[in-house]
Amino acid sequence: MQLIFDAHLDLSMNAMEWNRDLREPVSRIRELESGMTDMKGRGLGTTAFPDMRAAGMGICVATQIAGCMKPRGPVACWESPPQAWAMTQAQLAWYRAMEEAGEMREIRDLKGLQAQLELWADPEAAAAAKAPIGYIRSLEGADSIITLDYLERAWNDGLRAMGPAHYGEGRYAMGHDRLGPLKPGGRDLIKEMDRLGMILDATHLNDECFWEALDIFSGPVWASHSNCRALVPDVRQFTDDQIKALIERGSVIGAVFDAWMVVPGWIRGETTPDESGATIDRVVDHIDHICQLAGNVKHVGIGTDLDGGFGTEQCPMDLDTIADVQTVADRLRDRGYAESDVTAVMSGNYLRFLETAWAE
Repeated sequence: MQLIFDAHLDLSMNAMEWNRDLREPVSRIRELESGMTDMKGRGLGTTAFPDMRAAGMGICVATQIAGCMKPRGPVACWESPPQAWAMTQAQLAWYRAMEEAGEMREIRDLKGLQAQLELWADPEAAAAAKAPIGYIRSLEGADSIITLDYLERAWNDGLRAMGPAHYGEGRYAMGHDRLGPLKPGGRDLIKEMDRLGMILDATHLNDECFWEALDIFSGPVWASHSNCRALVPDVRQFTDDQIKALIERGSVIGAVFDAWMVVPGWIRGETTPDESGATIDRVVDHIDHICQLAGNVKHVGIGTDLDGGFGTEQCPMDLDTIADVQTVADRLRDRGYAESDVTAVMSGNYLRFLETAWAE
């Protein structure tokens, strides 16, 4: 079993807004949600701690998410910055409770990363022992940062990465579905991230904000969950030029499993996995495309976004739970990738990225 590093999971959103107890297996959560219709994907979730362990997923990037975009974003959107901040603090409280329960372990630095790697040196044994899942905390969308002082407060509390935008028009940056440059405070926000040593997540930035942010920011940049516009022609995906710019910055791009970003022509709420041709192999197409652009395997990883506001109704047809992400390794081998390359994609590239970023 390969160790998996998943660079994007909205665990606290699922716990706090969807009211899911992620200590239970996915099968039990589905039973509890049977017949519920209040949110898209009820009874169809894919992600919980037991299934993550079954995947060998010993490390992830786990988000806080609460915006106040206008118009309202599709998930995790509140009417004001104080409300959004309060929601992120509720999510943080849940992460702390999961640490106390032995389910998770926060990673803030190289020492913590190394300790987690030692714990999960044998992923099968760690999973059988129900070892805690290590997580690096990231904020998806910066709207909840009331003033820049709050960013330093979040850093001191353990926040290590942030994407300035999500959907819609944010307080600091434009999401991928909007036009326009960084907001007046956006440039200051990115400079403050740089000063603190925070990782910039380029995911969800529209094209103009993407290039502005890379010009301003001198620190480590990754893309936690993004696919390729050459394969799925939508502004949510990265162009080849953007991917090449990220490669030049030493970034790693996490391949995302949300079906509308996997295959072209998907209409959310209408297209089904079976009729779309969306499979895990199509996710691997995006991984391979990035490798071909780079000329190596060093700049792509896994960033599933599973249960990021959707369930199996919007997943590859051959994915039942997050445990199936482990099959990416075999699919890479089938395409001729060497074992060292498979390890790099499944976890090694993001681990190397953190070792470099945090060493500095």
